[in-house]
Amino acid sequence: MAKQGFDFSSFLIRLAVALLLVFATYNPSGYSWYHRFSGAANKIDPLLALGAIVLLIGWVIYLRATMRSLGLIGTLLAATLFGTVIWALLYYQWLSLDSVTALSYIILAMISTVMALGLSWSHIRRRLSGQLDVDDRDED
Repeated sequence: MAKQGFDFSSFLIRLAVALLLVFATYNPSGYSWYHRFSGAANKIDPLLALGAIVLLIGWVIYLRATMRSLGLIGTLLAATLFGTVIWALLYYQWLSLDSVTALSYIILAMISTVMALGLSWSHIRRRLSGQLDVDDRDED
């Protein structure tokens, strides 16, 4: 039977899938769909196409849910919040611009977090405020 309700573990599952999606698409280690595609001799490969389609489906699900629940302003605010965190890390020299790889990992993790928050926001908002978001309605 499916678990009812939303808790922190539900958010962590959404975050883990978002991290998998983002890092499977691109990451600085060189093991990603992007690196596989850019290094392929034959760009028209069925496995590359399959990977692209699966990743695209994941991106559409996450981005659409993020835009529907957070909206453009909420998404921009979340991105601005994380951008300011990166600025603070650089300003207080906890992170250096010389470490492009570390900066890339942090940015990718923050993109994943914004997408996981977007997918989870309706649940979080209902928990905080008691208000229910309803986008679709049945018509007779």
